[in-house]
Amino acid sequence: MKRFFPLLLALALLLCGCDGARTEQQQYTATFLTVFDTVTTVVGRDTSEEAFTEKAQAVHDGLLVYHQLFDIYHEYEGLNNLKTINDHPGEAIEVDRAIIDLLTDCKAYYELTDGRVNAAMGSVLALWHEARNDGLDDPMHAYLPDAEALAEAAKHTSWDSVVIDPENSTVTITDPDLRLDVGAIAKGWSVQRVAETAPAGLLISVGGNVCATGPKDESGTPWVVGVQDPDGGSEYLHTLYLTKGSMVTSGDYQRTYLVDGEFYHHIIDPDTLYPGRLWRAVTVVCPDSGLADALSTALFLLPMEEGQKLLDACDSVAMWVDAEGELYYSTGFEDLIRT
Repeated sequence: MKRFFPLLLALALLLCGCDGARTEQQQYTATFLTVFDTVTTVVGRDTSEEAFTEKAQAVHDGLLVYHQLFDIYHEYEGLNNLKTINDHPGEAIEVDRAIIDLLTDCKAYYELTDGRVNAAMGSVLALWHEARNDGLDDPMHAYLPDAEALAEAAKHTSWDSVVIDPENSTVTITDPDLRLDVGAIAKGWSVQRVAETAPAGLLISVGGNVCATGPKDESGTPWVVGVQDPDGGSEYLHTLYLTKGSMVTSGDYQRTYLVDGEFYHHIIDPDTLYPGRLWRAVTVVCPDSGLADALSTALFLLPMEEGQKLLDACDSVAMWVDAEGELYYSTGFEDLIRT
């Protein structure tokens, strides 16, 4: 079988002794760097390296399909993706059913979060993306996006200008200045789709978006996953038990750049058009990985009371980290804490 990723395999003996019987399971880890511009790992137990590698390859291949479909920066031969839609406003672009399903969910998340998560806000996010890249390339001349340009771009973020036609599998942007950007949702949504067809007992992590397809072994042992310290410490804020479902963290320590001594991150508040400052990080545990992605972004931009209402409506729990490093928990989150 052709390998599309550099595979790093680490073994941890599940059982000892017994003359190395081949029916005993060992733990393996596969790592690859070819999807969603981040590090992806797949962990699981199996009776052989070959059997595990086949499962990890299937996860990789599924994620790669979604990576290309949801890419807004690159074209792929013979494929209509989100970049194709953005590049051809006014045209009904025929697309893969996955794009129809993703955008339908994105619109639902927009309504669920009262606009805090808006995949039609690409025109605003593009200005921040350009400024951040320029600032990282040339830190001495880092700058913020022009306020008037941000305000003008914000006029072109309405879902009324995105026509989704499931029957014909087409998407049309009717506002030539609107751009789609599914960065707040695409990773989690894709992980969820792949997890739904993956074998039980895998732990899939795509850039920190962690999804368990079931307990790590037949006895029901939960996985243990760490919540990163936003200050970059070597210790986790907590380790959590995760048996099935997803854990996602949104934080101000991701995709940052420095302007006049102040860091600016990538989670943009649609009300201010600037990075949200209410929280340092929010971690959400949710049965659905795509919803977890949307919730973690929304809660990062909302006061805790409003965030709790969202959690209650979505059968999810969360932990907030404020500017002073204080931790706050929703009802039920502490039940998942190991340490």
